[in-house]
Amino acid sequence: MYWISKLIHQFSRLKRRWLVLFAVLGPGIITMVADNDAGGISTYAQTGARTGFNMLWAFLLLVPMAYFVQEMTVRLGAVTKRGHAEAIFDGFGPVWGWFSVFDLVLINWLTLVTEYIGMTQALRLFNIPEWVTFGGVTALLMAIVITGKYWTFEKITLVFCLFNMVYIPAAFWAMHTGNVAGGWTAVGRGFYAPHFTLNDALTPAALMTLVMANIGTTITPWQIFFQQSAVVDKGMDIKDIAFGKIDTLFGALLTCIVAAFIIIATAAMFHHNPSGPIDIESAALAAARMPEVLPGEHLGVYAKGLFAIGLFDAGLLGALCISLSTSWALGEVFGWAHSLNRSVREAPWFYVAYLLMLLSAGVVSLVAGAQLQDAITIFVQVVAVTLLPAALVFLILLLNDKALMGEHVNTRTQNVANWAITILVIVVSSAFGISVLFPSFFGAGAN
Repeated sequence: MYWISKLIHQFSRLKRRWLVLFAVLGPGIITMVADNDAGGISTYAQTGARTGFNMLWAFLLLVPMAYFVQEMTVRLGAVTKRGHAEAIFDGFGPVWGWFSVFDLVLINWLTLVTEYIGMTQALRLFNIPEWVTFGGVTALLMAIVITGKYWTFEKITLVFCLFNMVYIPAAFWAMHTGNVAGGWTAVGRGFYAPHFTLNDALTPAALMTLVMANIGTTITPWQIFFQQSAVVDKGMDIKDIAFGKIDTLFGALLTCIVAAFIIIATAAMFHHNPSGPIDIESAALAAARMPEVLPGEHLGVYAKGLFAIGLFDAGLLGALCISLSTSWALGEVFGWAHSLNRSVREAPWFYVAYLLMLLSAGVVSLVAGAQLQDAITIFVQVVAVTLLPAALVFLILLLNDKALMGEHVNTRTQNVANWAITILVIVVSSAFGISVLFPSFFGAGAN
């Protein structure tokens, strides 16, 4: 009977741990999946169309990069019970505090413009006017956050995260109907044996821009601020850190898997097109041209609709999280009530800042022309990775403050990994600058 009693005890303990894990799941998954936003989808679509499968290797680096960066926000939020903006003000003073908040607000606003661009372009494929999308989306985004409960927001957002998975069947669909030489074997080579052919369409500067954009859309400053504030608003404690890390790792894997499948789908349809590679400038354009490249009377139409739905959902998730990260940060530095657990009456400025971000970015997306919209989308990802090193340095320094973090300070392994990530981002940013100023430095025209 002893072994039966012990087995029941172990089962009960395991059940409790799973229940706690499912209760903690949320901030990491939402942060990571929302990072596959409208700008990210367009970046991956361009990457697949221009380089085929040859950029897939990057995700072998981006999964651990995303995890190591974001798990620091879990520990920092759970230990300090403060958002990232407040932690920087307390740790480094108002000068650096305002610097970090200004950077965040600027890049968040620019990124939010790209989310509205993605959503309006997606629904335009269903003949819905841009102004209708703008009004409807803004109303929906406000409705999601004014429930007065963080848990309600999280459950709704996790449902939207599921729609991000549509790109996985889309990739299998494209590979099945396409004419890719070598099939999935060619996809595999993209992870370990990439081969880039530089030409007029893929210059060293253009390739470097794509590399930076892929990094910039996988690890961004807003993610650091958003996940830490979400951890605090959710009420996670030190005892939840281990489960928060699992949440973050799962989110990192999920977002990079989906991103890889977006590249596979667009590479199969456009880069390996039988009539020759087709260059695309945005995810919306990729969706619009799918009826041209996929065989069958209805196949291309279905693929177009599927891709457009995924693009709209990505923009909606991105807009929701980016606006919230801004409101949380501004609330922390101005001393406003800044919690989704507070009503509009209790935290008016928190919700006013959120709404102003949405309205201003949405209006800009409406007045910008199609060519300018595409340029903004890729430019924002590059700016994000350029501003990322400053955010990473603040984060690492805070996680090495023994007085602040106690036993949860960074280990030597974590420091090595995070400083390596920071150095890599700085090197890539510098290389991009060199490629723009001196186009021949990396051997333009070489094959």
